[in-house]
Amino acid sequence: MDDKIATKGLNAYFGDVHAVKGIEIHIPKNAITAVIGPSGCGKSTLIRCMNRMHEVVRGARVTGEVLLDGHNIYGSQVDPVQVRAKVGMVFQKPNPFPTMSIYDNVVAGLRLNGEKDWKKLDSAVQRSLKLAALWDEVKNQLDASGVSISGGQQQRLCIARALAVEPEALLLDEPCSALDPIATAKIEDLLFDLKQRYTIVIVTHNMQQAARIADFTAFMYMGELVEFGVTKKIFENPDKELTEKYITGRFG
Repeated sequence: MDDKIATKGLNAYFGDVHAVKGIEIHIPKNAITAVIGPSGCGKSTLIRCMNRMHEVVRGARVTGEVLLDGHNIYGSQVDPVQVRAKVGMVFQKPNPFPTMSIYDNVVAGLRLNGEKDWKKLDSAVQRSLKLAALWDEVKNQLDASGVSISGGQQQRLCIARALAVEPEALLLDEPCSALDPIATAKIEDLLFDLKQRYTIVIVTHNMQQAARIADFTAFMYMGELVEFGVTKKIFENPDKELTEKYITGRFG
């Protein structure tokens, strides 16, 4: 099993708060890995370390290694902007740029990287919106504001925006928590299709969601990785008592 992302002795801090503690995890290529655990256990911080988003918070720091295809993204010569292009991020609340059209939202990252060729931009818009299963719904309103569409469509627009720069992996931080069940099902179907092309890590509070869509599941508690494995085993026959208590709701 090939790792796309791996961590070695990963620690993350917010000032004096030790949020992620000595995590060692291997994220397989072309699979969906879910990260579950109670609120405040370090799930979001862990994935933000995987594309160097954690360090943009004032007072935040990281020790240890995060390997992308075997290369440490925290190496001294590594440009964090390039890391974030390779490892895209989609957040909890849909966050299209409100002053931009749907079209401009999708190509924002490409333009930031200096792309001016409109044929390439047009092609990227169509490709990314198709990958995000949104093209047929918005192809006749690409000039409309990115916030003029529904919440579920906005979240798929944010996924399209992340895909436009052709990343290798996609991190999603509770992408369905603000969405209704129908929009959630569309995102889940989409992720299932996208794993053929990308490595996907999703933080979720929804254990049914993890059980439905994830190939692998990591359970975190108080900043530590308690257990990691094939989702079916984690949910049906976990090794650790703490995992079983959390999964069955006999927790806390």
